[in-house]
Amino acid sequence: MSSSFPTVSELAAEARRVYGEEFGGDAPRAAACAPGRVNLIGEHTDYNQGLVLPMALPLVTVVVGSQTSGKDVTVVTAAKDADEPRRVTFSLPSDGSTLAPGLPGWANYVKGVIQHHRALPVPGFRAVITSSVPLGGGLSSSASLEVAVYTFLQQLMQDDGDKVSTAVACQQAEHTHAGVPCGIMDQFVSVLGREGHALLIDCRSLEATPVPLRDQDLVILITNSNVRHSLAGSEYPTRRRQCEEAASILGKDSLRDATMEDLEEARDRLDDVTYRRARHVIEEIERTARAAKALEGGAYEEFGRLMVESHNSLRDLYEVSCRELDELVSAAMEVEGVFGSRMTGGGFGGCTVTLLQTSATERTILHVQERFGGTPTFYVTTPSDGARALSLL
Repeated sequence: MSSSFPTVSELAAEARRVYGEEFGGDAPRAAACAPGRVNLIGEHTDYNQGLVLPMALPLVTVVVGSQTSGKDVTVVTAAKDADEPRRVTFSLPSDGSTLAPGLPGWANYVKGVIQHHRALPVPGFRAVITSSVPLGGGLSSSASLEVAVYTFLQQLMQDDGDKVSTAVACQQAEHTHAGVPCGIMDQFVSVLGREGHALLIDCRSLEATPVPLRDQDLVILITNSNVRHSLAGSEYPTRRRQCEEAASILGKDSLRDATMEDLEEARDRLDDVTYRRARHVIEEIERTARAAKALEGGAYEEFGRLMVESHNSLRDLYEVSCRELDELVSAAMEVEGVFGSRMTGGGFGGCTVTLLQTSATERTILHVQERFGGTPTFYVTTPSDGARALSLL
């Protein structure tokens, strides 16, 4: 039925095995892991300084390795299906210059974290990366990798341990070295996730409020469409520019400060596309605040209704859904015991997230498989802990 995924200890054991194959000699001295995330509601609001409600997943990235005596870094990914070379070696600048991005692309996340680590200079090291977070599925494999590398480096050289600053440094890494102008949500929840809780994150103040999600009769079902449309990369910065343009026309620092009244008053100064983008963000921020209260109060039907509203807005106003995601949401909502479902992540493929009764899990998966066809992958999850060091004993 649902896809099983390796435990943290199994991933660490695999990383240690690959480390021995690649480097021989001594065993690795340090290890860390960081989770992917799923956003329950609050999509494309983080870079508008709004509210988001993600949770950390039991799907994680693990890094094991050791410090070396020189300035060289060698990193190996254990990903079997990597399209790029699995091994990369580069030298750390000794003159304080910038560590330039390059190929393979996945290594730029590592380089960015090194560049923005708050306890410079980073020493030479060699490491192996393993992960159960699906690549390109909207579950934030990139932030999981960044935060895992940062947490691993903290074992080699201590910084002040401030978790919010860690998340910001990893966000900066994605901006400068991966070229993605992401908001703070993914890195934030990967660092600060809490077992049994979603996090209501204010992306302007960087304050987080834990929202309990411990009901044993509830699960979060993630359905990966295993579809990725080519628009996914190019449309993200376009949406961000459209939001910034709308905020400027409204005379606001960001759409977080705008109301629907502001938007309607300025409608004749906005083209139709910009208006619709801004409307989604303004309404989604308000939806997320209501959803957090509903979840905390156990009003699961209300929470589910808001999830569906969010999906419809992402489909119609923000235009980042696609046929496959729409079909997955529609199929899930036909099953008794499902409270709500929506696309999650940047859009144009990837995953949906569904809140449902535990007892409805099997029939939901069967129904979606029957209706959707294709080869979706299912993960039955509950909220998990954020990044942490691992013992290698």
